[in-house]
Amino acid sequence: SPQDPSNQKCGRKKTVSFSSMPSEKKISSASDCISFMQAGCELKKVRPNSRIYNRFFTLDPDLQALRWEPSKKDLDKAKLDISAIKEIRLGKNTETFRNNGLADQISEDCALSVIHGENYESLDLVANSADVANIWVSGLRYLVSRSKQPLDLESSHDTPRFAWLKTVFDAADVDGNGIMLEDTSVELIKKLNPTLKESKIRLKFKEIQKSKEKLTTRVTKEEFCEAFSELCTRPEVYFLLVQISKNKEYLDANDLMLFLEAEQGVTHITEEMCLDIIRRYELSEEGRLKGFLAIDGFTQYLLSPECDIFDPEHKKIVQDMTQPLSHYYINASHNTYLIEDQLRGPADINGYVRALKMSCRSIELDVCDGPDNEPIICNRNNMTSPLAFRNVIEVINKLAFFASEYPLILCLGNHCSVQQQKVVVQHMKRIFGNKLYTEAPLSSEVYLPSPEKLKMKIIVKGKKLPCDQDILEGEVTDEDEEAEISRRLSEDFSREPKLIWLCRELSDLVSLCKSVQYKDFETSMKFQNYWEMCSFSESEASRIANEYPEDFVNYNKKFLSRVYPSAMRIDSSNLNPQDFWNCGCQIVAMNYQTPGPMMDLHTGWFLQNGGCGYVLRPSVMRDEVSYFSANTKGIVPGVSPQVLHVKIISGQNFPKPKGACAKGDVIDPYVCIEIHGIPADCTEQRTKTVQQNSDNPIFDESFEFQINLPELAMIRFVVLDDDYIGDEFIGQYTIPLECLQPGYRHIPLRSFVGDIMEHVTLFVHIAITNRSGGGKAQKRSLSVRIGKKAREYTMLRNTGLKTIDDIFKMAVHPLREATDMRENMQNAMVSVKELCGLPPIASLKQCILTLSSRLVSSDNAPSVTLCMKDTFPYLEPLGTVPDVQKKVLAAYDLMIQESRVLIETADITHDKIVQCQKAGMEFHEELHNLGTKEGLKGRKLSKAIESFAWNITVLKGQGDLLKNAKNEALENMKQIQLACLSCGLSKTGSGHADAKSKRCLEAIQEKDTGDENGRL
Repeated sequence: SPQDPSNQKCGRKKTVSFSSMPSEKKISSASDCISFMQAGCELKKVRPNSRIYNRFFTLDPDLQALRWEPSKKDLDKAKLDISAIKEIRLGKNTETFRNNGLADQISEDCALSVIHGENYESLDLVANSADVANIWVSGLRYLVSRSKQPLDLESSHDTPRFAWLKTVFDAADVDGNGIMLEDTSVELIKKLNPTLKESKIRLKFKEIQKSKEKLTTRVTKEEFCEAFSELCTRPEVYFLLVQISKNKEYLDANDLMLFLEAEQGVTHITEEMCLDIIRRYELSEEGRLKGFLAIDGFTQYLLSPECDIFDPEHKKIVQDMTQPLSHYYINASHNTYLIEDQLRGPADINGYVRALKMSCRSIELDVCDGPDNEPIICNRNNMTSPLAFRNVIEVINKLAFFASEYPLILCLGNHCSVQQQKVVVQHMKRIFGNKLYTEAPLSSEVYLPSPEKLKMKIIVKGKKLPCDQDILEGEVTDEDEEAEISRRLSEDFSREPKLIWLCRELSDLVSLCKSVQYKDFETSMKFQNYWEMCSFSESEASRIANEYPEDFVNYNKKFLSRVYPSAMRIDSSNLNPQDFWNCGCQIVAMNYQTPGPMMDLHTGWFLQNGGCGYVLRPSVMRDEVSYFSANTKGIVPGVSPQVLHVKIISGQNFPKPKGACAKGDVIDPYVCIEIHGIPADCTEQRTKTVQQNSDNPIFDESFEFQINLPELAMIRFVVLDDDYIGDEFIGQYTIPLECLQPGYRHIPLRSFVGDIMEHVTLFVHIAITNRSGGGKAQKRSLSVRIGKKAREYTMLRNTGLKTIDDIFKMAVHPLREATDMRENMQNAMVSVKELCGLPPIASLKQCILTLSSRLVSSDNAPSVTLCMKDTFPYLEPLGTVPDVQKKVLAAYDLMIQESRVLIETADITHDKIVQCQKAGMEFHEELHNLGTKEGLKGRKLSKAIESFAWNITVLKGQGDLLKNAKNEALENMKQIQLACLSCGLSKTGSGHADAKSKRCLEAIQEKDTGDENGRL
């Protein structure tokens, strides 16, 4: 199994316990954080000159100052008064970290900065683990927020949580004497938290009693509350709650609203909706009545379906279903009737039941002659357990549209005599009735009908007799995959595919999916009809994908292609569907009976678009004129790369790997994050291993991935055990990038066979940002320090045809303008985030929250106010603003100005780009003839056509990016205004100001709506 050489260094620091704390007690309250800080620990002190010093930091017993040693300063100077602290930041969010040459070697999750003094100086520190960093951040924030209040650390035992626990205990304490049997206490905690193991609860009671030098089979009320608190408090959730509640130990409705808007990406949230969440998830009656969410209710909410990583919008049909059938990926099964291997496996009707219930839209039927003139379906390599054809199609008829109303394709492998073929036809017509699609294709059309038009229809794929010949039966070639298996096994490759007789009645059932043999792309593009399709073996499709990737994509724009597993996969193993989806192949047939990584990809991919079995392909694979190569290892022309930010925080209730037997229940988990997509996007990273922790391992590691074609990318989270060789799999979850929800999410892990495992989850944070400039994703990829000189512009290519090149040259300047407008706005936004001490993944709502907390005068009144100028939200000082905050306001003004330039001039630039695209497209039909006239032929002519397609793709893509950027800027203006209003940065006591703000919001919304209906 993979080993991580850093494991020895990490030791217990990757778990939820802290070895420096007595009895390895978990953090469950502010008093725990402060006790840890008073005991002290080593932190690395980072200086602006890139020097790093190891220092031992402690909190004074009177909680008034932070001290460190050794130091060249006097003892009184090597300290920082709590009263001088302005902010505490988690992560590398200061100039010292950003400009430090060693910054890349410092973990984002272990870095913290204490901002102090009127000039906002920073004390930059690095902890030896993310857990320790979180303790210092939470503890210091708690102290700063209560600097003007008397601190009573014992009051944590008088919190609503403890009051609720005492009520629960009293209700179960029938004697009313404040003591319960240990068995009763264990049952009660199990009832409150079903994920806990009984043995762990009993051990915790013994630990608590041992610390008090008593051992008994009875539990007091205080011991019950202490045990529950230690067992059920997840430190990482506690740290999050304290962070978003402004250092309280509960969330009120306003806290929850800000969390949902700024962190979770929820829009149109109201206070009443937040109160409803509190009523549904808060466990204490007091909390529900008073409208606050304590740690246990917040944990329940984060674990609920409402915080699932899969976007609920994508559980519905969200894609355009009116495009040609060839524009969709189609969920497909190979040899559907088999539930074991390809040679010895018997036929089983449950194969069809399983596939159809999983929204499979292309299933296979190999039909042979059966006894009593009744056709059968069977594995012809093993004639045992044949299925009556009639029974199979009755099941298909019953379940065809059980999981999806979109068309079902029956891939008919016909091995019957003419006599039994007629029986097949009779059964299909009688059982399927008008569901059977037999309309002759229209010669006036050039594309297949859409899934929407073919709703509730069953389409037969198979061989067809020539329509222009008046014959009742005739010979056709047999597309027999099983015969290929036999040839492979016998190594007799000389055997020609045999001919079979086909009757006219069966031929007439085939309409839109006539099977034809592939010769080459040139022949297909000239002579193949849109209703004809080719099937490719895995090996043949792989060869074509490697040799002619662009041609394969172009072929699949018009025609359906089916890829089936190699004949060598007699064990029913699966091909990698992504290899063929990258080429645009629609029907990639999978062995549903074989679980594993390839089936995980297939199942995960077809969860999107309501799980209907049809997924719209990326536009670069659908547009008539576009350039895309399946083998691309760089940026896709016309597509804006995105950066996926993933933080793996913790795991919950990991089971022991199946088949593992040594070391009892101990496992050493780690997490792999795999990115699947085009070659440029395929990569994986892994966390460090957490030693001996399956219940709640803490990983706290962040990763970045550049995604060049987001529409085709999938993320697979895999949890593995570093301790077992050959059977390390614990669980996985695979999801399309487009379906990810941002923010803090729990991932429900699936078993090896794909079943959801109860209570087994991975807690993560997700953010997706646009990437400025070119090249691979880097730590500073969004930095404002990428200036115009270093900016990479998407280049147009020379076709060698002067008339056309002159048209494309007219687009060079508008393309540069579009890039500058987009990136100037992005860079200005990042500058604001950096000056607010926030990472690039932060939302503008979070920036406004940070600004509002800084720009408060001594009487708690805001020192700036929202001022609407021509519907744009500027911030106007109300008095003297400190110099350090003037920089932030200047950066904010620049962001508004760049957004305004984009919003007001994007239409003009967009029109210029579109006009060049249209002018270029006028030469599309005559491109081949123009090239020939100019003397281009062979490779030079192909290169000219390829460059033309590249340029059209760039123009369309850059136009779309500009359109999206304008819509994003409009949305930003709206969100900033709403954030200012909710943070109290609007002029107070002025009904006129509120009315003006409301009118400006309406104006922004009108602009937004107008752009959706107009040019942009």
